[in-house]
Amino acid sequence: MFHQLLTPVANNLLLSFLVGIIPIAVVLILLGVIRLPAWLSALAGLIVGLLIAVFVWQMPFQLAASSTINGMTFALWPVMWIVWNAMWLYNVAVRSGKFELFRRWMVHNVPADRRILLLIIGFSFGALMEGISGFGTPVAICSALLIGLGFEPLDAIVMTLIFNTTPVAFGALGVPITTLHGVTNLPTLALSAMVGRQLPIFSLLLPFYALVVYAGVRSLRTCWPAALVAGLSFALTQFAVSNFIGPELPDVLASLVSLLCVILFVQVWRPRDTAEYMAAFASANPNAGSSTGSETASQADAERPTLGQTLLAWLPWLLVSAVVIIWTFAGVAKIGQVNVAWPNLHNAIYLTLYKKPYAAIYTFQPLGTGTAILLAMLLTAAVMIASGARPAILWQALADTWRQLRYAILTVMFIVGLAYLFNYSGMSYTIGLAISSLGVVFPFFSVFLGWIACFLSGSDTSSNALFGNLQVVAAQQLKLSPILMAATNSSGAVMSKMISPQNLTTGASTIGLTGKEGLVVRRTFWHSIILACLLGAIVMAQQYLVPGIIPQ
Repeated sequence: MFHQLLTPVANNLLLSFLVGIIPIAVVLILLGVIRLPAWLSALAGLIVGLLIAVFVWQMPFQLAASSTINGMTFALWPVMWIVWNAMWLYNVAVRSGKFELFRRWMVHNVPADRRILLLIIGFSFGALMEGISGFGTPVAICSALLIGLGFEPLDAIVMTLIFNTTPVAFGALGVPITTLHGVTNLPTLALSAMVGRQLPIFSLLLPFYALVVYAGVRSLRTCWPAALVAGLSFALTQFAVSNFIGPELPDVLASLVSLLCVILFVQVWRPRDTAEYMAAFASANPNAGSSTGSETASQADAERPTLGQTLLAWLPWLLVSAVVIIWTFAGVAKIGQVNVAWPNLHNAIYLTLYKKPYAAIYTFQPLGTGTAILLAMLLTAAVMIASGARPAILWQALADTWRQLRYAILTVMFIVGLAYLFNYSGMSYTIGLAISSLGVVFPFFSVFLGWIACFLSGSDTSSNALFGNLQVVAAQQLKLSPILMAATNSSGAVMSKMISPQNLTTGASTIGLTGKEGLVVRRTFWHSIILACLLGAIVMAQQYLVPGIIPQ
């Protein structure tokens, strides 16, 4: 049995920490500075990680290879199975013309002001997509819609990435929180409530912050009422549902409430300087030629969608919401579930930090969330075909999905393989132990444990599985609140979603920015750090100044 080494470099925790973060630094530098494509950056990080795991952490090569393949398998199923079917659904909507119809509905029912469109699509609608599926699909779908509404591709993806933060901890119907409960054995509702006393602060502030990032402080002087309606309605609903109902529905209900409130609000109010921020609408169909697509969009925009067309425009998103919610609460995903003890890895490694063998159980769910989204896609396609679309759209959309996601699949496989290698080699626990040794300032830096884990895996769920229990152990040693520290791991993770290679490549590949993920990282990195530091300050205040806010 391989015993994980916690201080393999000169028996020094600091030096071991500095060596352990080299693979992360490699990925960030290659992405943001050298500007290599995400899949190459992730591959380089994985190769460096393998070398360090084998030659510094002294992990047997067979175990290193097995753990990496375990991570790659998880990346394919369930992660990319969810993303694949969500993108297939999106492409069916595009090929059938209903995505264009959805865009046209926006043209006629909300002000043609880029700031308003950003709040509705990037913030509220994006949160709905995160609440249902997560794993990068909100960035891909919302970026494409914003481009169809006149945004530049780089602006579209940067803004949707910044917005794809506050909903993440309750994404995929609360799976990150239920996973956190599973690894910490802390009450689910208490964890949900604590996260719900952190992230709503950002939900309120984020619309203001994003508008300043996109259009400057001056633009906020006339558009702040819409930002307030979007943020306040979302934050209040997210707080109430997470504190009094549970972690499954905060995103879905908060996004629907926010979406409805903003759309209704702009029917009776609009910024006085809308003309200055007028959207130059373009065709939402990336398969159309540029000139023909523009002419078609211009002609179509003159026609207000009928009630029937409106229902068809919204159908894919309402249908997938309903199917996934029913699927989840009915427990369909557990039917046919198979738990596989991963060969040559299960209980073959000793967790030195926790003094127990490291289990490696791969859970295969043929009827998981991705399959629910597949069903929603097939139902959507059936309705579209019945309403006049050609049956060939199903296969055309499938081909579109392959073209969009082939590099994203590689990136996610490499980066999640690296995340699993970090876990099983012991590098992750060395990093966690180093940060947890900071004493009284640990609450501030605990945010960055979640931040690092989510950057690697692209998943708040995986971040909680990795560092959730470590946060609790550190809290008990330092006489801090275990519930606060565990919840902070989940809240901290959301702040690195905007720079995670998994998230970046899924969004970039959909809107024609494949290979240019480095440009996106350069635009989002410091926003990620700023928001993480702000969260760290809030956690310090919650622990030391207002401990009564922590649920028991």
